[in-house]
Amino acid sequence: MNFNILKKVIFLFFLIAINFNLFGQGFTVNSYSVDITLSKEGFFDVIEKYDLFFEVPKHGIYRDIQTKYDFQTAEGIVEKREIEITNIEVPNYKFEKSSKFEQRLSGNAQIKIGDSDFTIEGQQQYEIRYRVHNAFIHEEDQIQFYWNLKPMNWDPGFQNIEFKIRVPENINLVQGDYFIYSGALGNTETSKDFVSDFSNGIYSGKSLDDFISYSGESVTVLLKFPANSIKEIKPFWPFWSNYGWLFVLGIVYIGFYRVWKKHGKDDRVTTTTSYYPPKGMDPAMVGFLIDDSGDNVDLISLIPYWASKGYLKIEEIDKKGWFAKDDIKLIKQNTIEEDAPEYQKQLFLGLFSKYGTHDEVLISSLKDKFYTTMGKAREALKKDAQIYYVNKSRKIKNWTIGALILLLFVLTPILLFTWGILAAISSVFTCVFLLIMSQFMIKKNKEGNQILTELKGFKSFIKVAEENKLKMLLKDDPTYFESTMSYALAFGLFDKWAKKFDALHIPPPTWYTSTSGRMITMNHFSQSFSSTISSAQSTMVSSPSSSGSSGGGSSGGGFGGGGGGSW
Repeated sequence: MNFNILKKVIFLFFLIAINFNLFGQGFTVNSYSVDITLSKEGFFDVIEKYDLFFEVPKHGIYRDIQTKYDFQTAEGIVEKREIEITNIEVPNYKFEKSSKFEQRLSGNAQIKIGDSDFTIEGQQQYEIRYRVHNAFIHEEDQIQFYWNLKPMNWDPGFQNIEFKIRVPENINLVQGDYFIYSGALGNTETSKDFVSDFSNGIYSGKSLDDFISYSGESVTVLLKFPANSIKEIKPFWPFWSNYGWLFVLGIVYIGFYRVWKKHGKDDRVTTTTSYYPPKGMDPAMVGFLIDDSGDNVDLISLIPYWASKGYLKIEEIDKKGWFAKDDIKLIKQNTIEEDAPEYQKQLFLGLFSKYGTHDEVLISSLKDKFYTTMGKAREALKKDAQIYYVNKSRKIKNWTIGALILLLFVLTPILLFTWGILAAISSVFTCVFLLIMSQFMIKKNKEGNQILTELKGFKSFIKVAEENKLKMLLKDDPTYFESTMSYALAFGLFDKWAKKFDALHIPPPTWYTSTSGRMITMNHFSQSFSSTISSAQSTMVSSPSSSGSSGGGSSGGGFGGGGGGSW
């Protein structure tokens, strides 16, 4: 191939490449100017002017300004910085702008210019005005203004770039105080594509006629001022800017604690040793009052309580085979009294009328069915227990729950906006945790405190009872273990309580039998009954599972990163 022809082909490809960059967004930037006025108060105002030509119909352009940065200080420390863009204006054009919240969330301020109902072509001029806060770099011996006049993330190339930077009064810059960089990110050589100087308080510059700044390239200016010449905007408390959310959440915790201490914490009661539960009180109510919560085990403890009263018997069904699972049968002996608490009647009648054969029921038959009855019984137990609590305490509890829900939906976005995602997640955790704890924000009345005194004394005795004392109690009442074991179960101390009676050689309860035919000793009873109750509890509260699917300086190194394009 002729060498001259080869040169023409290469030159043609070069022109095509240039035009591809210039027209990649459907428009060209014929000229671009930036006018920046620096203030001693620590902010600066920017005016960007664009002379564009749209080759194809477009609605307008958008301008992105990066607001979150990681930059390295003179001491080599990587510092996180977040600037703020305010006072955005686009004269003579309709535009949309990012809110302060959107800036904090995305780390970017976008200005979208144009109208979705109209398109434009040909020559267009745009002027964008905005104010920048927190973008000066304050060091011990100097202050730096470090700004990307033309960021790298513009698709079309920029020609004929001019800039003016107006420094504050009484500040004079000399050679070595101002620098201009251009080219790819990280280029540390001062630019030879610009003519610039400082005169009459203005640092100005202009690109050479043949200069084009392409996509991926920046034009960056760096000015150095004397220390203390520009005001540094500091947070009123240095800790606040990064970790103030800890202080806010701390106030929430303290506020919750003070409300709980005044309206939810029980009065201090004197514990006196008690060998029996409060007279006329069943283990379900005892279990509720000891911890202000109606647990499943509180209701399950009614089964041995009813058995000790002669209302039912329990039969352990020994299934044969390697993989066979033992079952439990409840056999009704008598019907509980009409004046029994509502939660007792719901549970007892639910067992023998709804799911059983009126006289007996297999625990296995309750799987995925009985949980609704358990739920209703828990609510009835909670309702009956309210006579032992202060009425105002319940109202304060409800108000506290409402306040925490409000905080969840109000405080969380505020913390997200101000301090970021970690603060928001911590806010959600705090509100959810305190919502759970608020269930215990209920204070007992005088009668409730008196009963609590007895309960604590009885629970303490179950923990520390000695053999000699138990012998004396059994001598006075041979059914002592039988009549107290359901309360130990409600306290979560059945195994510990039963173990104390192993060496006393008392017979196991007659209402507990096994189809295995083996002799049931006290030791066997305690182990077997513990397993039986555990199995019954998991079965009686089980619910059907729901199905689902898962499926120095450099080019581009300053603030003001971002870019733009057409739409």
